[in-house]
Amino acid sequence: MSEAKSLLARIYEPEDIKNLSFTELNQLAAEIRETIVATVSKHGGHLASNLGVVELTIALHRVFNSPHDKIVWDVGHQCYTHKLLTGRYEEFASLRQSGGLAGFPKRSESPHDIFDTGHASTSISAALGILAGEWVQGWRNRVVAVIGDGALTGGLAYEALSHAGQLRLPLVVILNDNKMSISPNVGGLSKYLSRLSMKARYQWFRRNFDSMAKRLPLVGAAFFDVVVRLKRAVKAVFYTDNFFVDLGFEYVGPIDGHHIQQLERVLQDVRRLDRPVVVHVITRKGKGYTFAEKDPGSYHGVSSFSITGGLAAKETVPEEPDARQQEAAPLSPVKIPALHLRQEFWGNGSFTDAFNRSMLDAGGRDTRVIAITAAMEKGTGLSPFKAAFPARFFDVGIAEEHAVTFAAGLATQGMRPVVAVYSTFIQRAVDQVIHDVALQKLPVLFALDRAGFVSDDGETHQGLFDIALFRPVPNMTILAPAGGLELKRMLDWSLATVGPAMIRYPKAKCPPEIHAFSLPLERGKGVFIREWGTLVCLAFTGSLYSEVWDAADRLLALNIAVDLYNLRFLKPVHEDYLAEIMNRYELVVFIEEGIIEGGFGEYAAELACRRQCTAQIRVLGIHGTFGSLGKREELLHTNGLDGEGIAASVRRFYGENRIYPYSRKAVP
Repeated sequence: MSEAKSLLARIYEPEDIKNLSFTELNQLAAEIRETIVATVSKHGGHLASNLGVVELTIALHRVFNSPHDKIVWDVGHQCYTHKLLTGRYEEFASLRQSGGLAGFPKRSESPHDIFDTGHASTSISAALGILAGEWVQGWRNRVVAVIGDGALTGGLAYEALSHAGQLRLPLVVILNDNKMSISPNVGGLSKYLSRLSMKARYQWFRRNFDSMAKRLPLVGAAFFDVVVRLKRAVKAVFYTDNFFVDLGFEYVGPIDGHHIQQLERVLQDVRRLDRPVVVHVITRKGKGYTFAEKDPGSYHGVSSFSITGGLAAKETVPEEPDARQQEAAPLSPVKIPALHLRQEFWGNGSFTDAFNRSMLDAGGRDTRVIAITAAMEKGTGLSPFKAAFPARFFDVGIAEEHAVTFAAGLATQGMRPVVAVYSTFIQRAVDQVIHDVALQKLPVLFALDRAGFVSDDGETHQGLFDIALFRPVPNMTILAPAGGLELKRMLDWSLATVGPAMIRYPKAKCPPEIHAFSLPLERGKGVFIREWGTLVCLAFTGSLYSEVWDAADRLLALNIAVDLYNLRFLKPVHEDYLAEIMNRYELVVFIEEGIIEGGFGEYAAELACRRQCTAQIRVLGIHGTFGSLGKREELLHTNGLDGEGIAASVRRFYGENRIYPYSRKAVP
């Protein structure tokens, strides 16, 4: 391709293609394919999927105004044309190389990359969250999700479709179909009827007719129901697939995904709709490169190859660089006396009540605060928030995966979403937490209720795994409050910080408030509840505050004094400060209401070994069990995590025949 004649080399932003003729657009499509094949042949990448969406991508950027209008690419392995049309042509040769362009959309790379993708089936959830975030703020830009028929088999996509149909926001879903076979006669009628439904005059008639039908005296509701059933019957006969219509979407298609002019006409109609719509587009994977057209599966993801000979010359494709770790800023230590205060508003009742009140306060102060639940409005304590701020409350149904990715979409638009979910149910969305939230450092707050042991519901509902699951995740902050006021402090701190955070708290009553709970948070550090300068320190996750305090009283009765350290931060940890604590004592016992394997105590023991700390380190937690059926108090006792069990373990660690003085200093 001669540079002087290249149209692609003169494209710096999507606006540059809007005045091109259709003849020029077809030439541009050919140049894009040539560039993609040439680049991927050298360094590898995703080939067939990218070659199949060239015309579709051109049409999308002709009709929609990126980045004001937003395009979310499912999986992201079909974004090469998008990158070439959004100012990255000169860098395209660096695709998938260290320091070069990523092989997937990347928000840090361009304002036109709206959402980082890489795993399948996330686009509709993310796009819906982005759209909801814009509408909450009064913006009326359009949001498009481009999803392939393969990704549409993922459950997350169906969760998102169901929620989108419920919200009725004007989401545009492009179904890129490169496998489905459509009967020509039915397809033709479907194409005509769906195109008709996009027209403004039809939409005007539909709204007015429906409104008139409902207002008919006596028979209005019954007549409207008959009309709806009749319309569905007709659609069932002529539409290729009525599934989307039943979910509340308009449906248009199937459309030739390689015919730019036809695509533009349809998308222009779609852009004016005020309701969700699915545009069904038929494309051919590998189009324009014979080897890929004949064998799209083999040419999906490839290493280097010969353009003329195909996959004959293979080389190893370099891997993507890892996400960078988030660094914790150094902060000063906090030491406080254990003085009990009167019961405060934030600590009355249960931890769930404290969360409820904290959310009401945060929502009243900041219109960016959004509450999301997965069919647990009452259980998570969000009913008052819903009543106070209905436009900022979303119940997505039993769809935790969608809740997380939907929240990620909201966060990209400046919202501060709070996903309230039981600890046991966040396990269903580990992938979404890692890749859709943490990888992008998005400010989503997860309120994990029922963390630790849960009464009555048995093994399936114990919240024992969240620490071990999410401590290894880069960019994640994990906090564990010991009381209601501390929970409020943590929620406010998390909403004001950068990046994702989790607050884990038990299904239990809040203990009486103490001064320590009211102190400001210092990143990576906890607070001393009691600091007498003894030889023993009990460092604990907040949910075990009452049990640890009881254990300390039992030990004191045996002439064994212990200091008490509330960890607060389970991640990140100020390692210098924690190591210094472990050098003050002969014995430090880490106590957590979670599974030991992969938990905080194991991390602390590794840190002590790495830093050659002088203290003996012991860990108490749940080992080798899923929990069981019983009250929380019974389960804590069975696992040695009540006051009696903790005290017995401390005595065992030190030896029953050795009595230690209260302190190296005078006990207050």
